[in-house]
Amino acid sequence: MGHSPPTLLRAAAAVQAAESVAVLVATVLAGIDTAAGRSYQLGSGVALTVIGAASAALLALVAAGLARARRWSRTPALLTQLFVGIVGIYLLQGQRFEWGVPMVVLSAAGFTTLLAPSSLRALTGREGREGQEGQERARPKR
Repeated sequence: MGHSPPTLLRAAAAVQAAESVAVLVATVLAGIDTAAGRSYQLGSGVALTVIGAASAALLALVAAGLARARRWSRTPALLTQLFVGIVGIYLLQGQRFEWGVPMVVLSAAGFTTLLAPSSLRALTGREGREGQEGQERARPKR
C-alpha cells in the first residue's frame, strides 16, 4: 500500500500503543513489588514481570502493524480489545476504578476504531478495490 492508513486505523494503532504502555506500567509496578519482597512468591513475581514485559512488547508490535495497515494485525488487535474490556470490567467490579475505567474506555475506543468501515477495508486489503470491481462488472463478458 503506497498511501497512509485511514485516520481511524491510525487511532486504533494509538489505542493499541496506549494499552501496551498500560501493560508495561503494570509490569514495572509488579517488578518493583517483587524486588521489594511484596510478591506472594519470588518465582511467581519474576515470572509475572517477564510475561508482562513480553506482552507489552507484543502489543507494541501489533500497534506498529496497525499503523502500517498490516493484515495480520487485525485479529490480535481485536482480541486485545476483548481481553482489555474483560479485565477492565473485572477491575471495576473490584472497585479499582483508577485502572478499570481507562481500560474499558480504551477497549471501547479500540473496538470502535478497528471496526470502522475504513479500517476494515484497509486491514482486509479492499482499500481502493471497490472501483476496480465495479469496472469489472460493467465490462461485457466475451
